[in-house]
Amino acid sequence: MNIIVNFNKGRDVTSQEAVKAVKRYFKSRKAGHAGTLDPLATGILLICLNEATKITGYLSLLDKEYITTLKLGETTDTYDAEGKLIKTVRDFRVSEDEIKEVLKQFIGDVEQTPPMFSAIKLNGTPLYKLARSGVKLDLKPRKISIYSIELLDYTLPLITLKVSCSKGTYIRSLCNDIGEALHAGAHMTELQRTKIGSFKIENSAKLEELPLKKKALYTIDYALGHLPELRFSDSELRRIKNGNTVNLNDLDSANLTAVKPPVFLRLKDPEGKIIGIGKISGGSIKPERLFNF
Repeated sequence: MNIIVNFNKGRDVTSQEAVKAVKRYFKSRKAGHAGTLDPLATGILLICLNEATKITGYLSLLDKEYITTLKLGETTDTYDAEGKLIKTVRDFRVSEDEIKEVLKQFIGDVEQTPPMFSAIKLNGTPLYKLARSGVKLDLKPRKISIYSIELLDYTLPLITLKVSCSKGTYIRSLCNDIGEALHAGAHMTELQRTKIGSFKIENSAKLEELPLKKKALYTIDYALGHLPELRFSDSELRRIKNGNTVNLNDLDSANLTAVKPPVFLRLKDPEGKIIGIGKISGGSIKPERLFNF
């Protein structure tokens, strides 16, 4: 089965453990996920099976949505509830209006410093391993986009938010930064990923639900639906399948209308069956990934 599973990961389960469980369930040859979720986090983990493992990198680029709860007044070294408490502020006072005003500061194209306790690698070593050994680094901020932050609940010291953001956003860092902006400190206590691109939490499934929730299973074509498609004639298709480029000027005029940014395309045969992913480079289309169906 060359499918994508919209998997609902439970708490205290690593992403790799979830992948292994789904791989065993479907008796798949290969399996991989499109974007790690920490053990503390729950919600959508896209698990790709067999030929679908070739598209994990493209799915990880999609925008995401989270629901998170943060606790004001306590800062931890990992920015979440699993870390060591490093600062406490007891006598803080913040109103709902003050919180909403601070949240506005984080909306838009912003720079965010990732946490030391993360899977980002430095010279092949994950930062969390360096952090556990006591290494401290001056990490450079990264550019991210936060499209919206909605205050869902305000019951001090807990605040619950819905965050819509780009790839590369660390919600733990966001919680820590919000706490600093409120002069109280904060750390994340809960996190649920509720959306990745067009994949939604209501259409996901836990392992025990997979026999019944077939709507949690998706084709490669659907998963790449955010990319424009381009159908080839038989002669063009032979060139693509052999790994050769196709000149844009050689395409049928009907096909040319589909060749617009973004750069990546779904490559299809004359009947509309997906055969791979291509990339527009200069004046030609180059096959990036071809599927062996």
